[in-house]
Amino acid sequence: MHYLAVSILLLTGAQHSLAASTVDLSVKGVVIPTACTPLLSSGGLIDYGKISQQDLNLDKGTRLPVKHLQVSVGCNGPSRFALRMRDNRDGSAMVNSEIYYGLGLDNSGNRIGLYSLTFDPRQTVIDSSALIYGTESTTGGLAWRTANLNPIDIGANSYLGFTDTDGSTTGPSAIQELISTVKIEAVINAKQNLDLSTDILLDGSATMEVVYL
Repeated sequence: MHYLAVSILLLTGAQHSLAASTVDLSVKGVVIPTACTPLLSSGGLIDYGKISQQDLNLDKGTRLPVKHLQVSVGCNGPSRFALRMRDNRDGSAMVNSEIYYGLGLDNSGNRIGLYSLTFDPRQTVIDSSALIYGTESTTGGLAWRTANLNPIDIGANSYLGFTDTDGSTTGPSAIQELISTVKIEAVINAKQNLDLSTDILLDGSATMEVVYL
C-alpha cells in the first residue's frame, strides 16, 4: 500500500534554543511485479432501453428487470487483490449508501434512481478451485469478514475479495484469474418525484478498481 509519512518533532518550554529547525519526510511504497486487468462483458454497458412513464409507480420506486454482467480479472501471476467501485455520479443515488450508485439527475435536478452490483461466490470461479468463498473488509484490508457463500454487494469504501478457504479471516487468496457473473438491480425514483415533461436519460457510471493487497 502506498503512503506518505511525515515525522515532526515538537519541543516546548523555555529552552527555545533546543527546538529542531529541520523536519524529516519519508516517501514509501512497493512496486510489485504482478499486474491485473479487469474486464466487463458487453463493454460494461447495461441498457434498459425505453421505459414508459406509465410503467412507473406514482409514490414509490420502480424496480427494473434484473440484469447480469460478467466480470473477469486476469493477472500475469498469482496476486492477492480486492475489488471496489467508485460512483462517477456520486450524490445522485436515492439512498445514501456505499453499495448504491446513482443514475444521474433529471432536467430539474431530481435524483433519477439507483443501482447495485452483487457478486455471488456460487457464480464465481478462481483458477482451478471448485468452490469459492466471499469476504470483505471495511478497514482497508486490516481485518476481513469470515469467508462464506453469501452474496456481497460491491461497495465504494469496502474491499471485496474471494478465497478458496471456507471460514478464513485472512482475506483473499492469491488469484491469477477470476470470473464472476454479477447481478445488477436498478430502481427508478417514484414518478411524483421526477420531471416527466421531457425524456429522462438514465446516466449511471461507475469505475471498478483492482486493489492490490
